[in-house]
Amino acid sequence: MWTNMTAFRPLVILPIRSMHVVSKATKWISPSILFRPSTLFTRAHNKWTKPSGHDTGVKAYNSLTKQKEPLILAQEGIATWYSCGPTVYDRAHLGHACSYVRFDIIQRVLSRVFGVSVVHVMVITDIDDKIIRRASEESISPTVLARMYEEEFKNDMLALKVLPPAAYLRVTDNIPQIVSYIEGIMRNGHAYTTHMGDVYFDIRSIGDRYGKLMGVSDPVCETGVSEKRDSRDFALWKASKPLEPSWSSPWGKGRPGWHIECSTIASSVFGRQLDIHSGGIDLAFPHHENEIAQCEAYHQCGQWGNYFLHSGHLHLKGSVDKMSKSLKNFITIKDFLESYSANEFRMFCLLTKYRSAIDYSDASMDEARSSLATIAAFNQDAQAYMRGPLQCKAVQEEELWEMLAQTKLSFINALADDFDTPRAVNAIMSLIHHGNRQLQPITKPDGSAKSPAVFGAVLTYVREVLEVLGVDLVDKPEARSLSHSGTLENVVEQLVRFRSDVRAFALSVDDVPCGEPAPARPTPRPDRVPLLKACDTLRKDLAHSGVYIKDRGTTSTWEIS
Repeated sequence: MWTNMTAFRPLVILPIRSMHVVSKATKWISPSILFRPSTLFTRAHNKWTKPSGHDTGVKAYNSLTKQKEPLILAQEGIATWYSCGPTVYDRAHLGHACSYVRFDIIQRVLSRVFGVSVVHVMVITDIDDKIIRRASEESISPTVLARMYEEEFKNDMLALKVLPPAAYLRVTDNIPQIVSYIEGIMRNGHAYTTHMGDVYFDIRSIGDRYGKLMGVSDPVCETGVSEKRDSRDFALWKASKPLEPSWSSPWGKGRPGWHIECSTIASSVFGRQLDIHSGGIDLAFPHHENEIAQCEAYHQCGQWGNYFLHSGHLHLKGSVDKMSKSLKNFITIKDFLESYSANEFRMFCLLTKYRSAIDYSDASMDEARSSLATIAAFNQDAQAYMRGPLQCKAVQEEELWEMLAQTKLSFINALADDFDTPRAVNAIMSLIHHGNRQLQPITKPDGSAKSPAVFGAVLTYVREVLEVLGVDLVDKPEARSLSHSGTLENVVEQLVRFRSDVRAFALSVDDVPCGEPAPARPTPRPDRVPLLKACDTLRKDLAHSGVYIKDRGTTSTWEIS
């Protein structure tokens, strides 16, 4: 708790009209009365306090402590989670996608592996300097511009298979709550007004408590402002300017500052305590730093958010700069999805730790695509083995069962260790590699007993864990179109079976007369060579249509891809 004992009075949320009177009076109170001496706060308050509650069994890297901490939730099986959404003045790019996909993976893991229901709320910043500027350039209203790009963002997230939050909350729908929140901060003595009608957070009023995330003692100040008491102070409310959208407040017409929107909306949903706050590492300072200051000043608490999770930047290969609209080095999500699939981008994200910077390049996407191709090939071969067309030597069944058990343990342990998806995916790929080694085809059955059950178990597990991570092997356009009718699949099956029969006939050779040595390498009869060529031509032609046939001795398997 804070040591400022004068602040320990019941916090009464007054109606807007009543608070108008309070705030009008507060506006003219001497700055010396509003100022709370920093000596009332001690350095000890900057220490992170381990929450009391229910341990999830997961360790997460907490930006507040710069180390992994046990993830403990206030309510058993429930995680309250707030994230900063987009400022909707342009299309979302891959840098945004990377952060949202990575946190989507973590939320899926928490809910589907560790049994935690994530209550996720995201803010949509639909009023901002950038929105106003872009709307002016395009001669449309800021509201129309914001709604247009908000809709595009939501569609992009759906295309990337990012689960939507419990609610998207717009800033402009919460202006009364923001005004009320600012008044609460002012009543507690941590904000002041200027004669121009701006409201600023008073950094000195919280002493050395500022800088919990980044340890910043002298933040970069806002330029062009001369009425601030301290260069580090930041805007809670901005007085209106000509031709800008504005709302009424006790301090005159204006609009919210950037940071106050998140503090207000997170508090309006989750109250004085939040389990998890997430965002890109570029938001840690000043945005998240200022959020913490505002929330703890409003709620008069020593620790508002228990865990801050930050994702690393996405860079174009060879560039030290993050992907950014201001640097014009970005690729929009819509453009990206014309060349790659959502599954491929998700695998690209899974192959690095969520906290790490990630390099985007054709080579890195090829690696993700190759991993998915390996999984798809195993999926096809395992099914072919179970159905019968794929003949193999005797399978080391006990060894594969043991490998499956070890993989399950390794997968969970990796995810419990700060959501280490590269290690988790590596465990899955090792299992697949082990299975592939036992699916080596033979040309003729050798009488070995088959082991379809173990491959069924492995295949089911691989599908399940990939689905947990948001990768669906079945979810591709061809599969979706076939889900309504099995006609095309049946036609292909019959065609491939007919081709296999013709090919087996063409490859057959005459029996060797008794007493004569068998040829080292039997060759088909000359009159049947045209049949083999026709089979090869059909295979090549079908490949152009997305039907791929693999010949395995005298039998064949196929897939639509």
